[in-house]
Amino acid sequence: MHVTTWTESCVGSGQCALAVPEVFDQDQDEGTVRLLDADPSQALQRRVREAAISCPMQAISVSESR
Repeated sequence: MHVTTWTESCVGSGQCALAVPEVFDQDQDEGTVRLLDADPSQALQRRVREAAISCPMQAISVSESR
């Protein structure tokens, strides 16, 4: 799995950071998504997919390969 984020689309709802803090964080100044791990472990992948689906601005993309 590979994760891509678009900070310019992010509205800072923080749902991704709450759902998978191992992979997502929020920029302290802007409040937008900060990607911590673009290639998360298999143990986190289900939660990452759910975070991407729940993003209100679809600012998270998940692909199965690079």
